Amino acid sequence: MHPHCLMTAWAACQAELLGYLRQRASQPEDAEEVLQEVFIKAMGLGKQFCHIDNPRAWLFQVARHALADRWRRTRQHQPLPEDLAAPATEAPEPVDTLSQCLPRVLTELAEKDRQAITYCDIEGHSQQELATLLGLSLPGAKSRLQRARLQLKEKLETNCQVRFDAAGTVCCFTPRPPLAEP
Repeated sequence: MHPHCLMTAWAACQAELLGYLRQRASQPEDAEEVLQEVFIKAMGLGKQFCHIDNPRAWLFQVARHALADRWRRTRQHQPLPEDLAAPATEAPEPVDTLSQCLPRVLTELAEKDRQAITYCDIEGHSQQELATLLGLSLPGAKSRLQRARLQLKEKLETNCQVRFDAAGTVCCFTPRPPLAEP
């Protein structure tokens, strides 16, 4: 038995999805196969499909990904020559190594700020999940996370001596090792 919400969303979007896929697929039968894949994926969610905020957007996103996967599987690959030199490795951008400062700076944040950043930005949970966890409204959780990010930015700039170039990107900083365990 398929959830009613899935069947309703599918009925509302199926024709539009098929048109979208036909415009982008190399063969008409590819569009119909991808459409079936999308439906199967949605069915696989079962009742969880009913909790998707925007089913239409979800279905189109799954369709885009399925088309991209199909394209990757079917495109022709050219073998690389045996004597091809490996690309030169460049030093990472300063912003990419700024994570060296993060553990220590996180410990210097207030507990509620550290919790919001860890939960959403590091563990990858949604702001809605943060709101539920903390018993806040969604706008309240968004506000908490925004304030926490500002505090983190200020701490990184101050404590790691982050400096910016003329374009506003991180140019350099002073790494700070994590505090030693007592």
